[in-house]
Amino acid sequence: MRRRPLTWFFVLAYVLSWAAWTPYVLSDNGLGILHFGFPSLLGTTQLLGVLPGAYLGPIFSAFLVTATAQGRPGLRAWAGRLAKWRVSWRWYVAVIVGVPAVLTLSLTALGGSVPAAPSAALLAAFLPGLILQMVTTGIAEEPGWRDFVMPIVQRRYGPLAGTLIVGPLWGAWHLPLFWTEWGGPHVTWEQPVEFILTAIAFSFVMTWVFNRTGESLPLAMLLHTGVNNFFSFAAAGMFPELTQQDTVQAFLVASLVVAAVVLTATRGRLGYRKPPTVTGTHPEATVRP
Repeated sequence: MRRRPLTWFFVLAYVLSWAAWTPYVLSDNGLGILHFGFPSLLGTTQLLGVLPGAYLGPIFSAFLVTATAQGRPGLRAWAGRLAKWRVSWRWYVAVIVGVPAVLTLSLTALGGSVPAAPSAALLAAFLPGLILQMVTTGIAEEPGWRDFVMPIVQRRYGPLAGTLIVGPLWGAWHLPLFWTEWGGPHVTWEQPVEFILTAIAFSFVMTWVFNRTGESLPLAMLLHTGVNNFFSFAAAGMFPELTQQDTVQAFLVASLVVAAVVLTATRGRLGYRKPPTVTGTHPEATVRP
């Protein structure tokens, strides 16, 4: 693990998550090979079917590899990014307001109609939903993909190539879930491909926010879960005529446009500033992938 922390992380994240998701995939909530169902919690089976594997994958793998490869200094740096809430309030406003605004514009352009005004019930559920997303999806995924992986790949390969490494691997990690209620189970090959392309495009936006906020993981989590929360609570009510596939395509378009803007504006640097190091002293400076 000390010599190849990235390889170990990716292998563990995939193996542990996919193994934990196998019962959900095979159950009546998925392919129906095994005739049992996962109970619903808060209106969805995903909390019990998906979340354990998500926790067991990225965040646990990142903790295990960091503890083994870098010891306490590495864990302090990893946890420090996770606890880095003290970022300019403008970033919180930009993410909380910007995500719904951009996605609403994209859905409006795709649907060709004015969105319905969000109901009082939707507005009341939006903040609790965002908090739930932060402590589930956000904390399960981002301590791995962004907090652990991005500092290493950016230092070694730069922000552009680093994002091109993380994006497709992050997207492909979700693939077994397309055989479940999370994304199917009756899907065509185009849907997973669109999802991975979206993950790649959105990763450029995630990298830019992560770098510009001084590697603040809470902001990266907020950006990620803000998208999930909008599609979970707002999209169907504001755009009742659009299908789930329409919303996926709208997110892909929005991600491509915003990614193109930040790539152009930053000339591909995505806000990255390589930290100074002394040769041979930084644990991330000499590791292999």
